[in-house]
Amino acid sequence: MKYIITLILLASIGSIIYGFSILDEQMPLAHKYIGFGTVGIFLVAMPLFLISASQGKKLKDYMLNEENIRKMRDQNLKKTDNQQGKD
Repeated sequence: MKYIITLILLASIGSIIYGFSILDEQMPLAHKYIGFGTVGIFLVAMPLFLISASQGKKLKDYMLNEENIRKMRDQNLKKTDNQQGKD
């Protein structure tokens, strides 16, 4: 999966660079290359990367709910208590 994402990203960047290089001669075709490169990055490569990077992780751990807010407050209190004890 990593290689497919890298290939899509490199092809998209290449398409954008090629589009900018032919911008003066063939403007409509250049805009198509730039547009397809942008779509490739943001609508294909980025979602594939996010899906592959988030596999096996619990979405509940990253949501902001009452339980996680309490955990964050407890951690902050422990950190400040530890730092005050060192001073």
